[in-house]
Amino acid sequence: MATSDGWYLIGPLIAVGLVGFLGAVFWRMGLQPTGPHDGESFRDGYAAGLAIFGERAEQDDYGLLWPAAVTDEPEVADEIRRLLKDAGIRATQATRRDGRVSVLVFAEEVEAARRLVGDSPSL
Repeated sequence: MATSDGWYLIGPLIAVGLVGFLGAVFWRMGLQPTGPHDGESFRDGYAAGLAIFGERAEQDDYGLLWPAAVTDEPEVADEIRRLLKDAGIRATQATRRDGRVSVLVFAEEVEAARRLVGDSPSL
C-alpha cells in the first residue's frame, strides 16, 4: 500500500474521533445536576447520604486540622487566631454547620494550642 493513498490516516482519525466522543459524553455527564430536587440544597442531601458511616459523618471533618477552640462569635475566633500566631502556631478558622466558629490547628500543635487558648482571657 502506498503512503499517498491516505489509508494510514484512518486509524489515528478513528482514535481521535472516539476520544472526542467519549470526552463529550463524560463532559455532559458531569454537568447533570445530582442530588435532591425537592428544594433542599445539594450539600444537605450529600451529608444525609453519608449517614451510613455513623457518628463520624455527623462530625465536621477538617482533614489534617483539629479544632483548638470553638466559639459563637467570629471576633473571638480572630483574637484566638492572633494569639496562636503570636505564639508561633499556625491557625485558621472555619464556620461549622451550627453557625459556631472553630479555630483549627495541625494535629501536632493541638495540645499546645488548647493549653494556650485555655489560659486566654478572651474566653
